Amino acid sequence: MEQRHLGRTGLRVTRLGLGTLNWARDTDEQEAADQLKAFWEAGGTLVDTADIYADGGAEYLLGRLTEALVPRADLVIATKAGSVLEADRRVDCSRRHLLAALDASLERLGTDYVDLWQLHAFDPHTPLEETLAALDLAVSSGRARYVGVSDFSGWQLAKAGTWQLAAPGVRNRLASTQMEYSLLQRGVEREVLPAALDLGIGLLPSSPLGRGVLTAKYRHGTPADSRGGSEHMAPFVAPYLDETAGRVVDAVATAADGLAVTPLQVALSWVRDRPGVTAPILGARTAQQLGAALSVEALSLPDEIRRALDDVSAPVHHYPDQNWSTL
Repeated sequence: MEQRHLGRTGLRVTRLGLGTLNWARDTDEQEAADQLKAFWEAGGTLVDTADIYADGGAEYLLGRLTEALVPRADLVIATKAGSVLEADRRVDCSRRHLLAALDASLERLGTDYVDLWQLHAFDPHTPLEETLAALDLAVSSGRARYVGVSDFSGWQLAKAGTWQLAAPGVRNRLASTQMEYSLLQRGVEREVLPAALDLGIGLLPSSPLGRGVLTAKYRHGTPADSRGGSEHMAPFVAPYLDETAGRVVDAVATAADGLAVTPLQVALSWVRDRPGVTAPILGARTAQQLGAALSVEALSLPDEIRRALDDVSAPVHHYPDQNWSTL
């Protein structure tokens, strides 16, 4: 599998990553083992998890499987911290919480370090310099090799990235930002992606298949065994089942027919090769689904199809994002 640098750093990762959001919840241990083995055998390296996934269960499962199936040195393990499940607080990026969470993640993962440690979200109640100092301490102590963020808006990413660059040799540049990005969700193109490109921060798209909708499985109804058919995941899928999304899915399916490939391959190839993207994170529920996604490695979309998909999925930007001088 082809590799890319993660942002403007020396870390190289495969241009597809394996996500573990479903592990220890909808994906049992055997399915997770099959996924990890298939991903590794295909040449994949980047595996993304978080301390909050299955309340730590995904990290624990990844640690067990790494020890049993795949050499630790062959993987680039990324995890996140900062999200909390408290009634009055959803994010805690204080130094106290973050460093304790990192130690707990390392214990569950059964490793001395993570390759990429990410803030799961922006914390408006903690001074940003305190939060970022925790990232630097994680690196200087050897517990993390690189650091990044997740779900930061454009101004938040620009502020954090610039702060880290202001003291080279003392602070560690942000390597990555993880955001939802697909043909059905191009909001990051307004400010997040331009900031990432300017600062040399690699984008790791989550939900690159539009929460599964871009596979075209929902064109004629909701399959009972799909996320949209499950009680706890249906609200996650529902926003992408409207008429606007339907037009994009139809265009993807038409392109797939013309290329003799699947809609999944078309949609994933599109986002994988967008400017600024390092590696989409594949959140497969089964090893069979993962195998279908990994088959995209050999596909590059023709320019005319790429432009057509750009047009049909183009987000609406108004002042101040574009055309302000013509208003």
